[in-house]
Amino acid sequence: MAIIETLQKAVAAALQHYYGVEIAAEQVQINTTSAEFTGDYTVVIFPFVKLAKKAPDVVGAEIGVFLKEKIADVQDFNVIKGFLNLELSNAYWQDFLNQLLANPDFGRQPANGHKVMVEYSSPNTNKPLHLGHIRNCLLGWSCSKLLEATGNQVVRAQVINDRGVAICKSMLAWQKFGEGASPESSGIKGDHLVGEYYVLFEKKSKEEYAAWQKTDAAHAVFQAKAKPGQPEDAFFKDFKNSWFNEYSALGAEVREMLLRWEAGDPDTVALWQKMNSWVYAGFDETYAKLGVAFDKLYYESDTYLLGKDIVEDGLKNQVFYRKDDGSVWVDLSDVGMDHKVVLRADGTSVYITQDLGTARKRYDELGCDRVVYVVADEQNYHFAVLFEVLKRLGEPYADGLHHLSYGLVELPTGRMKTREGTVVDADDLIEEVIRVAREQAAEHGALDALSPAEKEDTLRKIALGALKFFIIKVNPKKRMIFNPEESVDLQGQTGPYIQYSGVRINGLMQRVEKENVDLTPAASYAQFEDAEKELLKALHAYPGTVNTAAAEYDPSHLANYSYNLAKSYHRFWHDVPVFNANDPAAKAFRLQLSKAVGQVLASGMDLLGIEIPQRM
Repeated sequence: MAIIETLQKAVAAALQHYYGVEIAAEQVQINTTSAEFTGDYTVVIFPFVKLAKKAPDVVGAEIGVFLKEKIADVQDFNVIKGFLNLELSNAYWQDFLNQLLANPDFGRQPANGHKVMVEYSSPNTNKPLHLGHIRNCLLGWSCSKLLEATGNQVVRAQVINDRGVAICKSMLAWQKFGEGASPESSGIKGDHLVGEYYVLFEKKSKEEYAAWQKTDAAHAVFQAKAKPGQPEDAFFKDFKNSWFNEYSALGAEVREMLLRWEAGDPDTVALWQKMNSWVYAGFDETYAKLGVAFDKLYYESDTYLLGKDIVEDGLKNQVFYRKDDGSVWVDLSDVGMDHKVVLRADGTSVYITQDLGTARKRYDELGCDRVVYVVADEQNYHFAVLFEVLKRLGEPYADGLHHLSYGLVELPTGRMKTREGTVVDADDLIEEVIRVAREQAAEHGALDALSPAEKEDTLRKIALGALKFFIIKVNPKKRMIFNPEESVDLQGQTGPYIQYSGVRINGLMQRVEKENVDLTPAASYAQFEDAEKELLKALHAYPGTVNTAAAEYDPSHLANYSYNLAKSYHRFWHDVPVFNANDPAAKAFRLQLSKAVGQVLASGMDLLGIEIPQRM
């Protein structure tokens, strides 16, 4: 990307030289030249026309002459209306290609001394990971890789929600109805087993509620609390949570279990530890399938009491205020966020209390400059409040916090095989994509020559590449529909389409090595084809794409870049002969260009967490 900066500085110098105008070099807009025009890079002239007090074509021509005189790499130029199209020399592109091939870290930046935490997944221990967690994990992992590639030291973290009423529901259901079942005795993956007891609790709770509604006590509540003219079914639909907290026997047992846990009752804690261990083993298995991992784990059971001292400090410094009932609040109405409770009247924490404490604990432990929270867009308000409160508290890390908000992901049918009614389990989805990949591979017969182990490994790489790319290629803020069949298509904007380009190039390079092809004539290749120049410019854009994706916490930039690069390579492959080129210089150059494309595709896909198989 150095040539872009060189051109920007030269344009700024030209403006000063001809018109006495001073502008910052970064204000000069330079784009890749459109395919219908001759050139490699285009300077947008319109912003300078008023300053120069001349017509756009005159300004463009004058700047073009200046650049051609001052920069050896500028071979020629043309001006079309307000656009100055610059053509770089073949020597520049030859040198660029050689530098790329000699640099295995092309597109990556050296260490910059900054430390960034990326928090993602953050599941509850009462159920398996689901479809939403897949999008969360893939966004978190790819963003962490991008941040590393741009020079940051990255800490990958998750907060595990391992306590509370929901977890006690699973524990109580297992205790009452489980008859000692375990993952080993049942043959069910640990997180799925615990999830089944959470579902069972909800089923038993519904049965209890339905029975209670027929009692005299329920009729008395309806008479006392229903709005005038409100039907019984509408009243009891809205009353369910109040019933659970005030009248339900199961609800009372759950609350009692939570109190015993908080008091450290040995039997309750032992049950909690046992069932959570089953869930953690299940989570680890799913994470391994997805190819994601963590450096630091935080548990809500350790953090739920954090933050109370911060609230006390905030009260002393008048960031917070106390109501008559003893609860503590923050007034954010001046920034359009109303009033927010930070401590209940009974002195217990709310979610934001422990988030305040966890944020400070992380900073004290690790000193991260930035923290990226990967959490669905349902929590946009929560994080806006959290970040504003931390700023008002004067926390030194408050300006480095970012909420990577993402939209809902669904299936075309709305659901697949599921153990929880409307939630699509991550494991089921992974298996479904592998099934689709296996069916498509069987139709084409491309993997028939592989051993069973090699075949399964290849199918896994194709399927996971399909799953990951299909989700990552969408801007995180957008809601999306994941289609397993469409994701594995070799012809669409898919992971397998890009993987196939990598496989083709790997096969080509193996042939080069096997036949000991001489690549030295590439240096004398002088007449570039359009398809070759298109690839060179695409490769040139790779570092900038990585920087943009990292800066915006949006790996879809890199996903779509990788697809377009693969698409350009397919076009190049069909437009010009490569291995069979008659001219030795053209053959050597095109093989080197292919190698460079393979290198960048492998690098880009790695940053997205996607592997390229050896065969497809």
